[in-house]
Amino acid sequence: MEAIYTAEALATGGGRNGHVRTVDGILDTDVRVPKEMGGSGGAPNPELLFAAGYAACFHGALQAVARSQKVTLEDTSVGSRVHIGSNGEGGFQLAVELEVVIPNLPHDEAQALADAAHQVCPYSNATRGNIEVTVTVVED
Repeated sequence: MEAIYTAEALATGGGRNGHVRTVDGILDTDVRVPKEMGGSGGAPNPELLFAAGYAACFHGALQAVARSQKVTLEDTSVGSRVHIGSNGEGGFQLAVELEVVIPNLPHDEAQALADAAHQVCPYSNATRGNIEVTVTVVED
């Protein structure tokens, strides 16, 4: 693959209770284990950052697919839930739920656009076959 863009970040400190910073300085924040996992919470965590990235990336893919199909979209949104739990073998695994809102489009057409976006989204391509990802079109 010939890279178009490369994002670069560095994690320091205590891992999930540490600090992350991108080389360009745009993202520079402490990270904390969420309270639900026994941590102090109160700061971003890797799953939260992944959820935000996946939602934004998938929304961009949805808009690109719509443009390529000459479909005009307005007021769309993508919500992302990233779950973490035991993999039953001493480690952890992720699962993702994406909720896509496409107003003013019949449900079948909206679902077809969301399914097409799932085929081109880089996050979807990176996770396909590795974790469960569900894509659901919901009413506004």
